[in-house]
Amino acid sequence: MRHLFLLVLLLTMALYTRAQGGDGAQQKHLIFFTDKDNSPYSIAEPALYLSAKAIERRSKQGIALSFRDLPVNPAYVSDIKAAGAIVLYTSRWFNAAVVQCSPQKLAELQTLAFVKGTQQLNRLPASNKKATQSNDSLALAKVSFDPSYFGPSFHQSNMLGIPELHAAGYQGEGMTIAVFDAGFPGVNSIGAFSHLFQNGQLKGTYDFVGNKTNVYGHSQHGTSVLSTMAAYDPGRIVGTAPKADYYLFRTEDAATEHNIEEVNWLLAAEFADSAGVDVINSSLGYTLFDAPSYSYTYGELNGNTTIVTRAADLAAATGMLVVTSAGNEGNKTWRYISAPADADSVLTVGAVDSLAVHALFSSVGPTADQRTKPDVVAMGQQVYVLSSSGALGRSSGTSFSGPIMAGMVACIWQARPKLTNMQLLELMRQLGSNYNNPNNSIGYGIPTYSRLVTGLADELAAGINITNPVAEDPIVLRMDENWQKELALAQLYDATGKLVYTQLLPAQQATHTLSIRPSRLKKGIYLCQISSNSKNVTLRFVKL
Repeated sequence: MRHLFLLVLLLTMALYTRAQGGDGAQQKHLIFFTDKDNSPYSIAEPALYLSAKAIERRSKQGIALSFRDLPVNPAYVSDIKAAGAIVLYTSRWFNAAVVQCSPQKLAELQTLAFVKGTQQLNRLPASNKKATQSNDSLALAKVSFDPSYFGPSFHQSNMLGIPELHAAGYQGEGMTIAVFDAGFPGVNSIGAFSHLFQNGQLKGTYDFVGNKTNVYGHSQHGTSVLSTMAAYDPGRIVGTAPKADYYLFRTEDAATEHNIEEVNWLLAAEFADSAGVDVINSSLGYTLFDAPSYSYTYGELNGNTTIVTRAADLAAATGMLVVTSAGNEGNKTWRYISAPADADSVLTVGAVDSLAVHALFSSVGPTADQRTKPDVVAMGQQVYVLSSSGALGRSSGTSFSGPIMAGMVACIWQARPKLTNMQLLELMRQLGSNYNNPNNSIGYGIPTYSRLVTGLADELAAGINITNPVAEDPIVLRMDENWQKELALAQLYDATGKLVYTQLLPAQQATHTLSIRPSRLKKGIYLCQISSNSKNVTLRFVKL
């Protein structure tokens, strides 16, 4: 039964029948259903619609199956088709179907007892498309090849500590990343991606715009995005997670901007969930759309409103970690992040230049409800990427800082497999250079593997963390509710094991500031032992 879930997915996609005659009056709509009653699917038999890997991911993180996981009732789909409408896809999470029909047919569908509501997606006929430019610039140029392993791509990886992470044996093995983008031309022929095919690391592809499996066409944006994670051409370019498994999904039509692309994102996320994906990388963002589609206002970027933001949070609810680019509007009128970067359960990534300075184009926060965004940043200005021809060039955009970070996330999760996706998200913030003073331009800063080595993952799992590294600012302990129940004792030891400081920590406090002045501590590694009547943990930090 392990392949039955794929059968459900393929049947969902097979519902599509291309309209003949190019009827311009036919538009795409999201049809919401009232329930999932009398469905052949049940929570008791998840193998009918989820892969073994998807079920395992939920089990490891303690996530119970729910009504939302069930496919839509196929009887409802059959009735809509019988009424004469074209059913393109169905959505488990929204309990809906993407339908193409005329306004007259839509009015007829709205009278069906199982139809709860509808939303127009305004997908225009091909003849009305207008070309749009990507916000990311790809300027191919001659480069001087570095003889080292990472080649010219070394600096963008080294900023995060990727070389050390790879040397420690973490290159993404066993992790699965789904990439949502506008096309992947050349991926099936470029030598730097040949290992994906030879090693069976490319697990699947689907074009949700064109309703087909071939994604090796259209915009080269996705090819360049993928190269920052998956490319393997030592001495020229090595991605941040070259040994991870990948799914490639085309959800974006680069020629137009309509709400249907948000629904494509939703459908790809559901497919990724069912297939057992661990990390989603989305170098896409939505704010303003082509008429007559509905555009968003900044006030609607509150984490709960846009279609794609709701989809991203639902993806996170299944245990996947969604990594999304902040956007490239920082030096434009809009300025702020785009959707789904406003979601509260995703890792939003901004961009810095080679000197770790905020890139002017990188969108800023906060969200409309005043949450700090972006979460973290990586190099996104003049990074090395591959074009559809396989040429190495330099490009700028949060579209590239995002996947560079997504590759790191996959490797960190490989190194710390017991973390839940939300613990991993928090860990990435804690690994940031700006963790103790987050802002709305670089968030929690640049995460580095060196900070993981000092034990932050262990702290997260223990429900307590400490300022790390320490310079001149106060040393702060943050404790979860389990630690707050009782009195605790903090003891600092230097690298030789000498006790240098002791402080009592009263109960019912989430934050404690140690009274010792950092200037009293010599440079080096310190251990902070926290003990109570029922618990004991040792934290590590570095004094700079």
